[in-house]
Amino acid sequence: MTEKLYYTDSHIKEFDASVTACLRTEKGYQVVLDRTAFFPEGGGQYADTGMLGNVRVLDVQEKDDVIYHDTDKPLPVGESVHGVLDWEKRFESMQQHTGEHIVSGLVHGKFGYNNVGFHLGSDYCTMDFDGSVTKEELREIETLANRVVCQNLDVEVVYPTKEEIKSLDYRSKIEIEGQVRIVNIPGVDSCACCAPHVKRTGEIGQIKLVDMVNYKGGERITMLAGSRALADYMVKEENAKRISALLCAKENEIADAVEHLKEEQASLKGQIAGLKRKLLSCRAKEIDVSEEIVTVFESELSGNEPRELMNLLLERGARVCAVFAGTEKEGYRYVIGSPVIDVRPLCKKLNETFQGRGGGKPGMVQGSLTGREEEIRDICVM
Repeated sequence: MTEKLYYTDSHIKEFDASVTACLRTEKGYQVVLDRTAFFPEGGGQYADTGMLGNVRVLDVQEKDDVIYHDTDKPLPVGESVHGVLDWEKRFESMQQHTGEHIVSGLVHGKFGYNNVGFHLGSDYCTMDFDGSVTKEELREIETLANRVVCQNLDVEVVYPTKEEIKSLDYRSKIEIEGQVRIVNIPGVDSCACCAPHVKRTGEIGQIKLVDMVNYKGGERITMLAGSRALADYMVKEENAKRISALLCAKENEIADAVEHLKEEQASLKGQIAGLKRKLLSCRAKEIDVSEEIVTVFESELSGNEPRELMNLLLERGARVCAVFAGTEKEGYRYVIGSPVIDVRPLCKKLNETFQGRGGGKPGMVQGSLTGREEEIRDICVM
């Protein structure tokens, strides 16, 4: 059994221990100590990393009360070693996890929903609840959570006896065998949990609920706490300042400015579409429609413009019209139509000759191919 120093004091950053075992693995080595402050992965929280002397700890796992430290180098059995945690990583994880307890406790207390899933990743934290909340309710929970942070409440850890546990009302996602460890935030939450937490809620700094999505009939809420919430705010502040400068608008008015810009863009798109239709009409009038198959190559046509040009030429009297948009290098999109002739044989011939794809009805086909303009024109003759 490994002595778990993180239960004695969650804020231990360094410690001394003796190496009791060192095992060779496929990925490196597993070191066992008589005591450790490295928290193993568990309870939804990732493992600590850091150093044991000059050896890096890459991962930590627990099995049968023995904690195994995955390392990149071996350590001699019986040697004393000084351990140093990657403290910023550990403290950040405790901020997130304690923040999750606060949010889950508030949601449970206000709506009666249970936390049925929790994931603490390297850059985000998600909580799954078995009921839905509105955006307004989410904002209310966020406000209440930050009030709890400001109250700087003690985060208590208790180990109730089997008799005491019978009278306790606490949250737990699984059936627990053996000694139960309860993390309690007075008046907010009481939950069975194996992970280390901050000592007082004020250490969290800030709780920000950044996203919510319907998930398995309930709600998945994404949270950033402490340093992560600050980092997120700094990124968004920088973006807001850049957008503000680009739009020549105050930071708290950029959403309105973007909406106005979007309306202007939609208006301009409408004007451009109208002008393009006029240009197509003028272009159509310049094209000779007396050929058996009127074949047109236009590199700048996009969207429905090839089809629109074809229809204009058919209206002018073309028996068959084939419009190709694109370039020899990038390939062509084509549309072929006729009010009097089945154009599918021509489509098939083009596809077979130029490894093209496409098809349609007797009166109109469309597709894509790659080939030289001269060779394509040679095919487009009756």
